[in-house]
Amino acid sequence: MVKWTEEERRIIRGVWEKVDIDEIGEELWARALIVYPWIDRYFGSFGDIFTTTAILKNPKLAALGKVVLSALDTAVKNMDNVKAMYAPLSRQHYEKIKVDPDNFRLLAECITITIACKLRAELNPQVQATWQKFLSAVVEAMNSQYK
Repeated sequence: MVKWTEEERRIIRGVWEKVDIDEIGEELWARALIVYPWIDRYFGSFGDIFTTTAILKNPKLAALGKVVLSALDTAVKNMDNVKAMYAPLSRQHYEKIKVDPDNFRLLAECITITIACKLRAELNPQVQATWQKFLSAVVEAMNSQYK
């Protein structure tokens, strides 16, 4: 379990308050699939995702990005219980979807980069370090059923 200082809690909430789930969600999986194209194997039912243009215009990917960020919203609101809160989701990704757990880290990187593109200078090194600590806790929670 991660211990959070009040300053870290304030920083995480401050970053999250500036996130537009709809806007960032639309970009999230597009960025992930363009940067890490091998993850396309999990999206066979999403239609044409074979070109950058198709990825950027895919409504199913945009919707999934919003789902992921909504789950992250729940983590922000429950920072002290992230592992338990994500246990069912981790189990689903392990047992049913069979996601390579390293992909959670890659997606966390895409989340940070997408948010950084929106926040720019507001995501200074201290804020980024705290945000990375938070996402590391989320990634650890998503990996919990893989052990």
